[in-house]
This record gives sequence, structure tokens and C-alpha cells, in this order.
Amino acid sequence: MSGRREAYPLRVLPRRRILARLALGWERLWPALWPPLGVVGLFLLVALLGLPLLLPSWLRPFLTFFFALAAIYAGIRGFRGVAVPKPSEADRRLEAASGLAHRPLAALADRPAGNDPVALAVWEAHRRRTTASIDKLRVGLPRPGLARRDPIALRAGLGLALGAALVMAGAEAPERLRRALLPEFGLAVAAPALRLEAWVTPPAYTNAAPIFLDTAGGEVTVPQGSRLQVALSGGSGGAPELQLGGEAMPFRALDAQSWAAEARLDQGARLVIRRNGSEVAGWSLTVQADQPPTAGFSEPPARAQRGLALRLPWQAEDDWGLAGLVAEFRLVARPQAPAHAIDINLPSVQPREAHGIAGPDLSAHPWAGLEVEVQLLARDGAGQEGRSNPARVTLPERAFTHPVAVALITLRKALSLDPTARREVRAELDRLSGAPEAFEHDTTTFLALRSARHRLLRDQRPAAVEEAQDLMWETALALEEGRADRTARALEQARAELREALEQQLREQAEREQAEQQERTPEQAQEQDQQAQEQRAETDRRIQELRDAIRQHLEALAERLQQENAESMTTDPQNRLMDRRDLERRTDRMREANRDQRPQDAERELAELEEMLRALEEGRTPQNEAAERNRQQRQRGQQQMGVVQDMVRRQTQMLDSGHRRAEVETQRQEAERRARQLQNRAPWSRQPQQPEPPPGQPNPAEAEGRTDAARESLTQRALRRALGEVMQQFGDLTGEIPAPLGRADQAMREAQEALAQGGDARTPQQTAIRELQEGGRQMAQQMQRQFGRGEPGEGEGEGEGEGEGEMFGQGQGQNGQEGGQENAQGQGPGRDPLGRRSREAPGAQDNGSDTRVPDEAELLRTRRIQEELRKRGAERTRPQEELDYIDRLLRRF
Repeated sequence: MSGRREAYPLRVLPRRRILARLALGWERLWPALWPPLGVVGLFLLVALLGLPLLLPSWLRPFLTFFFALAAIYAGIRGFRGVAVPKPSEADRRLEAASGLAHRPLAALADRPAGNDPVALAVWEAHRRRTTASIDKLRVGLPRPGLARRDPIALRAGLGLALGAALVMAGAEAPERLRRALLPEFGLAVAAPALRLEAWVTPPAYTNAAPIFLDTAGGEVTVPQGSRLQVALSGGSGGAPELQLGGEAMPFRALDAQSWAAEARLDQGARLVIRRNGSEVAGWSLTVQADQPPTAGFSEPPARAQRGLALRLPWQAEDDWGLAGLVAEFRLVARPQAPAHAIDINLPSVQPREAHGIAGPDLSAHPWAGLEVEVQLLARDGAGQEGRSNPARVTLPERAFTHPVAVALITLRKALSLDPTARREVRAELDRLSGAPEAFEHDTTTFLALRSARHRLLRDQRPAAVEEAQDLMWETALALEEGRADRTARALEQARAELREALEQQLREQAEREQAEQQERTPEQAQEQDQQAQEQRAETDRRIQELRDAIRQHLEALAERLQQENAESMTTDPQNRLMDRRDLERRTDRMREANRDQRPQDAERELAELEEMLRALEEGRTPQNEAAERNRQQRQRGQQQMGVVQDMVRRQTQMLDSGHRRAEVETQRQEAERRARQLQNRAPWSRQPQQPEPPPGQPNPAEAEGRTDAARESLTQRALRRALGEVMQQFGDLTGEIPAPLGRADQAMREAQEALAQGGDARTPQQTAIRELQEGGRQMAQQMQRQFGRGEPGEGEGEGEGEGEGEMFGQGQGQNGQEGGQENAQGQGPGRDPLGRRSREAPGAQDNGSDTRVPDEAELLRTRRIQEELRKRGAERTRPQEELDYIDRLLRRF
């Protein structure tokens, strides 16, 4: 039994020695293998990344040969001094790994020197103890010691790089390794396929889309001044050449296989692209010359039937659109005098055909009462001008009754006819100032006369004559009018300037919206934003001037009524001519609409304010104030419904913008997917592209989309704030707020949050549009129940109230009560089915007494409804039934 225990370690010992020698061999072999394996791994990394494919074909074998030499050299250096482990080294490893002292394995191979039995017995006992001590031999794990030779762990970095390169190469990894190891010496690399793109960009003022030329050739007609751009890539041969008519222009090289060329097209010619003496493509270009605009008078200019305005019926047209129209006035008696120019507002932005009637009031001009020659000057986007035939007309002038005012106007005309007649005018001014009883000894008038006289005497500038004429005009008006008339004139001027500023802001807003659809540089966008801010500041200043003018006019009216002891002047603060607080609210709304870039709302507030001023001029008495207040409340309710209708329109525009942005994003993703497919198919043959944006930074298309979404988020917030104001005002007016408006506010809030986060806001926007339409219908019904349709002779409730119900989809047949009131008001005795008084009615006279001329606010509202109908009619993707209905609404009978 003891013999078996003693023989077991001896039987295991040879196998442990083999394992120990293998461990020692690995510890010596692996450090020697690592340098050549590292070179091979570096070569595999370079090959998987496709870097050899970027080198010329003749240079690739040298790269492979270089890596082979590097691997051989690293292997020779690494295997230098490497030897096979000896058995004694294996025993030492076993003893060291097992923790045995005194080298017991060496004692097993020793023999005693003599044959003494006692010595042999002692040796046998020692041998048994040694055998027992080596019963549990351990080989241990190999320790090559690479960490000492590679302290920064380059081997780990190389392994990670190889794994990443293998993932990037994907299915192309075998082909890349093959082409790196086996370069094709005898086969020529096929040239990339020829790709030609040519397009013509018309001038910006034409607003025409780019014209892409067919590579098969043909005939093309382009506007004059267009820009030709040609891009050619791939193919074999040298640089191409562009021949335009008899002129040859070389291409500029973008890289080794890509070229581009540009040319301006001012005249028709044969366009040919040649390469290596052969024609690649050719077109016959016909250049359409930009004709100058034409302008003329549809009727001879004359004085307007009412007032002091000049009636100028005009018409103008241009092949690409009118940029501006000016009326120039020249004095017939003095043709060398500088012309007086007046800008005529066009009905839209760059219309191709336009006509209208301008009514400038030149009664305050120094040429008033004199014969002038008027000529229209039209200008197009290219800067070309077209003039009409001149027409002669006498400018209307104001009639004065005060003797001194009449004399001053006569002197003013004399200076217009002959600016050198200063001495005669000074003598007449001395005569007028020497008789102060003629102007009631007014000190202001005396100082004005002396100031004009000394200005003509001492100031020899040509502009001094005009300054003296202006001073004479102001003095004549002061003598002829009182303070109320002067403030009314100043108020009218402030209203006209504010309306002009709002119209200019609307035109610039339309131009900015049109420019946003085109490509803009950051500098152009910043410049346009700066211009918009300046325009808003100018409009805000005009609003403040109007506010001051209204306050001064009210004070002047109060003074005049007090001086005349008018009985219509009441002390009841509830029956004032105009509520100052209402004035403050309306001007504040105009300012808020201006700051929120809503000039349409500001223009609507101005129209309402003008209606109140007209009521003031008509001198409405307190007896009909209750009916007037009811009409104003009904009008405010209709205006609030108009605001809701405008919100539906603007919300629809934002929804359309969201659809367009989603389509652009889908097209961009599809283009990126196709580009990735082409890259994966043949990455070595693709043309150099623009560099990808850094990680974490969106591409320009995504950045532009987020910018548009952020801008629309601000607009959505402004719409929601305006809806809250409408809800509050309608609640104050009727005492009840329709529930759909509250749901529309919630949907707007969801849309605003989605746009702020760059998400899709189309679903809540559709909900907001639906709820706004329903809320508008309920508002119309509530207004009908509470205020009715108004007086039959009033006309406003009949026209605008019905229009609001129709615009929100509420027919007359949906409400039986409305039909009853309609019959009660319009289908009475002596009236036809349309509510008009018949000729057979007793006491009826066809004098138009029941006909009311629509005021400016109604005309403005009608124009906006027509513009909205035309815009919807132009969207041919709408249902055919809706398009037919819109056509019937727009058809003129």
C-alpha cells in the first residue's frame, strides 16, 4: 500500500515536467511573436480602412512590401535568443511554482556513492520523504511579461482599432484585404461614369424657378441675365471646355475628376460642352429679353368729385413684375424746376399687371392752383423704367376767405412761378405786417410775416424760398381755421402716415416670407431682421403720433364746444364723445400687434379707430347713444369673430408650413439613405463630398428646420395670447365664452410646446383649427341671440353678421330664428324677395335712400375675404366641390 502511494508522484512527474516545459516555451515564444504580430495587425487595420485604395495602383505593392519587411525584421529581432526549455529548467519551475525547498526533484536522480547497507537504508528513507514532499506539484499559469514591455497597452488599442475597422468594413472586408494583398498590376482601373448637370438660374426679380437642362440637348428659352451653371464629373480624358456662341471658357477643377463652370446669359447662342475634341452635350439657348415696363393713364387726370384730391386713373404692366410706380409732376410755367414725385402703392408685390386710381391731395403744395404736367414712371426689378405720355392738369387748391390768407396764398404762387421775385414778395409782406388790424393784431401772425420776410432777404439759398412758402401756408391756415380744424388736419395726416407705415410693413413682410423660401446667407437674414425691427420701431412711433393727435383734437373740440356753449356738450362721463380709455386700449393693441409682427391686426384696429373718429365728426348726439352703443358692441363682437377667422387662417398657414417641413425632412432622409447605399456599394469610387458635421452637431438642414420650428413657436405663442385676449373681450361683451375656444387654447399650448422642442405639431394645430371654427360659429349664434341683426336702415348688422356666419360654415338655414328675423326685416310688404324696396310700394321712391355706401373698414374686410378666397382657390389640391364653390363666390355678375 505504501509502495503505491510512493509510486503515484513518480508517475505524475513526467507529465508535469512536459507542462512546465510548455509553459516556459510560451513565456519565451509570445514576447517574441508580439512585434511581428503587431506589424501584421497594423497592416490589417490599414487595409480594412481602405487606405491602400486611395493610393495609386503602382504604389500599393510598395506599401505591402514595406509591411512584409517590417514583419520579418520584427520577427528576427523578437526570436533572437529564444531557446527550447531544458528538463532541469522545467524542474526548477515546478519546484518554484509548488513552493518546494532544497530542490527535491534533483534528489530523485541522485545515487549513493557506496554499497553500505546502512547508507542505502538511510538514502531510501530520505528518498521516501522527498517523494512524499513532491506529492502535489504545480505548474502554474504562464507569465509572458508583456505588461513590462508594453506599459501603455498598445496591444489593447490595436485590438480595439481592428474590431472597429472590421465593423466599418462590413461585407467589404474580404475584398479590401484581397486588393491590399494582391494588387492588380496588369488590369487598368475603369474610369468613373460620366455625370453631367446643367441648370439656369433666372434673375431674382423674376421669382422664377431654376431651369434644369436635359443632358440629351434641345432648345431652351431663359430670361435675360440668367446664370448658367454646369457641373461635370467622371469620365475619361482631360478638362472639359464650355463654348457659348463663339467664346470658349475653360472649366475650373474641383478635384481630379470634377469640374464646374459658370456663365451669364445675355443673348441667345449655341451652348456646347466639349471634351477631348468631342461634344459631350449641346443646347440651343434663346434668351428672352427683359422688356421695360409700360405705364399710362386709363383716363385723363382730373380733380376728384369731392374734396381737394387729384384723381389719377393709372394702369401699368411688366413682363416679370412691377417693382414701383411713381407719378412725377412738373410745373408747366417753369419746366426747369425739379419734379415733384409721389409714390403710388401697387395692389400686390411685383404684379405683372396692375391698375387703380390714385388720389393724392396736393392742395398744400406750392404748385396748388397752377397748371402742371403729370407723367407716370414705372420701374421693374431689373431697374428698367417706362414712362407714360404726359398729361396736363391744374392742381386743386383750397379756397380761402380771409383777406390776409388770400394775399399770402397769392404771394406763395408768385414765388412758385418766379423764385427770383423776392423783392416784390418782401414788399407785399411789409405791407401786410404794417396793417395789423387786418389780422386782428395777432402777434403770432405778425411774427410769421416778419420771419418769412427776413428769410427771403437774408437767406440766399434756393431752399429758403420753399421754407418761406411753407411758413406762408401755415400762417394762411391759422388765419382761416381755428384750432379744431388744425388738429383735425394734423389728425388726418397722422392717420395717413400710420396707414402708409402699416402698408409698407405688410409689403416687407410679404417680401421676407418670399425670401425665406429661397436660399439666404446669414448676413442677408440678419439685414432683413434689422430692417424689420426698424420698420416696427417706425410704426410704433407713428402710433404714438396718432395717439397724441387724437388727444389734441379732442381737447380742441372740447374748447370749441365750450366757447360756443353747445348744448350737445354733456357733463356725464358715460356719454363722452370718445372714451379715452377705449382710445388707450386700441392704441395699446396696435402696439402689441406691431411688436408681435401682426400688421394685419394693427391695420384692423386702425380701421376701427377711424370709424370712431368718423362718428365724432358726424356729431352724434346723446339721444341715439344707446343705439350707437348697441351697434358698437355688435360691431366689436363681429370684429372679434373676424379675429378668430384670421386666427384660423394663420393657424392654417402654420399647419401648411409644418406639412412642408415634414416633406422636406422626409426627402432629406431619403437622400441620405440613398447616399449611404451608394457609399456602401462603391466607397472607393465616390466623389469627394462636403465634410460631415461634427458628432453631436446637427446638419444645416436640421438646424434650419429647428430654427423655423422655434420661430413658429413664437408665432404660436402670440396667437395663443391673442386668443386669450379675444376670449376675455368676448366674455366681457356677452358674459359667456364658448367652450371650443378653451379647447383651442389647450391645443395651441400643445402645439407651442411641440414646436419649442422641435417636434411635430400638426395634430394639435388641426385640433386648434377645428375648435376655432366651431367657436366662431357659436360666437355668431350667441351674438345673434343677444344683439340681433340691428336696425334695418343700419345695414352693418345685415352685411357683416351674415358674412361672419357664412365664413364659419353656418348657413342661414341652420337656424330657424335667423330665417324668421330675415323675413321680418327683409321680406316685409313693399319689398322684393331680396329685401329691396319695390317700385310699386306706396311712397317708395327710387332715390337710393335705403342704400348705404360701405365704409373703409368694411371694404378692408371684404378685400381680405376675397384675398383668402383667391388663395384657397389657387390650391388645386383641395376637393373639386370646394374649388367650384370658391369660383362661384369670386365670379363677378
